Amino acid sequence: MNDKPKHNIQIKVEVVYIEGQSDPDNHRHVFAYTITIKNEGDIAVRLISRYWKITDSDAKIHEVRGDGVVGEQPHLKPGDQFQYTSGTMIETPVGSMEGYYQMIDDDGIKFEARIPVFSLSLPRTLH
Repeated sequence: MNDKPKHNIQIKVEVVYIEGQSDPDNHRHVFAYTITIKNEGDIAVRLISRYWKITDSDAKIHEVRGDGVVGEQPHLKPGDQFQYTSGTMIETPVGSMEGYYQMIDDDGIKFEARIPVFSLSLPRTLH
């Protein structure tokens, strides 16, 4: 018997503050995030769209929806992973992002792969 779930998408996030593109005096804080998506399920899947909720420390929320990621809709067989880097800008030194990827498996079943909340913060900023 196989105990591995059919849909098991692991998501890892790394965030970097981009000082050269940021302008704190004008409330512009730019962050790059690198996402690694790994299919640990037992069926191939395709990432078809994304949803992001970006919140700054003033509770200002910006929502982003779109097809794929960085112009791609990657197809991941079991054990495959896909990595990409993108960026965002917020008006405060601290914020957060969370969301989900809309996926479809090779049987045509759609599901959401949740992206847990992660911090956006300047180096050495307490939050």
